[in-house]
Amino acid sequence: MQFDLFDSERNRILEADSYDEFKRLLEGYDCRACDLHRHRNRIVVDRGNPSSRIMVISERPGENEDRTGRAFVGRAGEMLDRIFASIGLDSDQDMLISNVVKCMPVTVREDGTAEDRAPQAEEVRACLPFLHRQIDLMRPKVILLLGAVALRHIARVPSDFTMEEKAGAFFTMEEYPGVQFMVLYHPAFLLRDPRKKKEMWEHVKRLRDHLRERGIGGAAPRDA
Repeated sequence: MQFDLFDSERNRILEADSYDEFKRLLEGYDCRACDLHRHRNRIVVDRGNPSSRIMVISERPGENEDRTGRAFVGRAGEMLDRIFASIGLDSDQDMLISNVVKCMPVTVREDGTAEDRAPQAEEVRACLPFLHRQIDLMRPKVILLLGAVALRHIARVPSDFTMEEKAGAFFTMEEYPGVQFMVLYHPAFLLRDPRKKKEMWEHVKRLRDHLRERGIGGAAPRDA
């Protein structure tokens, strides 16, 4: 965990004893650890249920998330909800959805308009301690990584990988014993290339079978 000797408020967030306290403090924090604060309206912490055992990590908030303060809403969020509903999961009850970075990355053009973009490496480094604390406090059993950006920064895979070879795969990480990771296509990618929906369905069925085998299906008690 990365503490800052000169930022006691940031340290309070990273030392939070409960998820509710962590979220409350982070939502009220005027984070300036990177340049993303210059264009944000809100710090977007999550959407869903921190008492569940499934965590979903995407790459960044977009305009809809920045406006509402809720992760993964808009067209891609609606598709994500439908995908999980197809295997009996409620995105707001059976999982917690978050992002690698908590503020919307944008590029401001010369005419003053803004365009969404992927987060840069230094922005991710500044924000990852918050995501790591989320994982520690939530203690999920399954973490789903949506898209190449989430996979690259969470699993630190070589930059020359392709999503075609990684999507649908399960793996573990030494830092998180007992957690099963799975890579899925990002719903925004499916909106751009509907031909991948069939492949995504096979991955989601694999996820469904895995959850059934481990007895994970909704916000089950921790001792279940």
